[in-house]
Amino acid sequence: MQHKTRFIGLALLTILLLTLMGSVIAQDNVTLTVWSWRTEDEDAYNEIFAVYEAANPGITVEFVPFVNTDYNNILATGLTGEGGPDVAQLRAYGSLQPLIEAGQLLALDDLSSMENFTTALLKGAQGIKDGHIYGVPFGVQALGAFYNVGIFEELGVSEPETWDDFIAILDAAAAAGYIPLANPAKDTWMLPILHDTVAAPRYGGPEFEAAVLAGETDFNDPNYVASIAVVQGLQPYLPPDVVGVAYNDARTLFITGLSPIFIGGSFEIGFWQSEAPDMEVGMFMVPPPPDSLTGSLVPSWMDGSYGVNALSDNPDEAMALVNWMGTPEFGQLFSDKIHQISPVAGVVPSDPLLAEFANGMVEHPASYLLLVNFRYGDPSGTTVLGNELQRMFLGEVGPEEVAAALQTGMEQWFVPNKSE
Repeated sequence: MQHKTRFIGLALLTILLLTLMGSVIAQDNVTLTVWSWRTEDEDAYNEIFAVYEAANPGITVEFVPFVNTDYNNILATGLTGEGGPDVAQLRAYGSLQPLIEAGQLLALDDLSSMENFTTALLKGAQGIKDGHIYGVPFGVQALGAFYNVGIFEELGVSEPETWDDFIAILDAAAAAGYIPLANPAKDTWMLPILHDTVAAPRYGGPEFEAAVLAGETDFNDPNYVASIAVVQGLQPYLPPDVVGVAYNDARTLFITGLSPIFIGGSFEIGFWQSEAPDMEVGMFMVPPPPDSLTGSLVPSWMDGSYGVNALSDNPDEAMALVNWMGTPEFGQLFSDKIHQISPVAGVVPSDPLLAEFANGMVEHPASYLLLVNFRYGDPSGTTVLGNELQRMFLGEVGPEEVAAALQTGMEQWFVPNKSE
């Protein structure tokens, strides 16, 4: 009887231990959901996260992309209750602030990987009121001019070194029957990109940025007005009825060889490579227009970051994942597989075209002015300038009116950092 009782006791103990072990194992198997607006990069992200999973047994990373135009609303809803992400791709600068103010994100100041980013880059993931960091930067975008190498060879031209060279290329392209510049004006978000790429040197780039933020000047400054006139002067080289030309129409003009030049961001590289793999694409910095206050510039900005949902069921594991996303290992994978510039210190792009953008950004730095500094209120600077440049192309306003409208819009919420 005593042996039987002992056997039952041992059996019960064994069952208890197995139950406890099963509980521990179950707790160790964690699935982290990562939400993103990059539907086109789903396969690449899955390959990247497979590296993390291999090094962290028991962790599964589920990448869930949504359509870019729907993402903001989907994320805002997802962060308010159950079913939301553990980790979320976040917009930068002013577009991030509503999520921070709603208390929907965890502060990441203490993550070790934060030391891999510059203060300027972290600004895009920082709460403007409390100063805490809420995202690990994942990408940097830079502006420049893409060109079809084959068409340049046909025209007998090379990358321009002066503004006159640039205009001569546009004239040669027009004479040969091409649309010299493929850029659109229907999607107004592309117009501030065009403006800063061709005209940041004319308004003064970083020096003007510092002055306008300090309240020492404003957007009615004659140099800023002159920079808008630079864009106006390029209208004859843009597609006919450019206000009816959408972003994807413009990209099609470029990849089908109807236009030799597309002015835009480094984020286009992956698209060119996937949609026109046989087209040789080069890039150049647009030379400074006449009377510019600086040399050539490559405006850039921190594109976004990854943050942790304050309601995540697995905050520690989510923190560990985003911390890894700030390491050189992730940065190199991101750059190589998604063909964008990584903000992580020490990452070198393997793609030659991407490396040109990255080098230009370092050697000729400037902020994409309105995105970096004037998206913290309503209306945003990029929205006002885009709408007004579209009106300028329609002949409704001139450069002075565009600048005045921008200044009026920013005065509704922007307070300069005036020194005492």
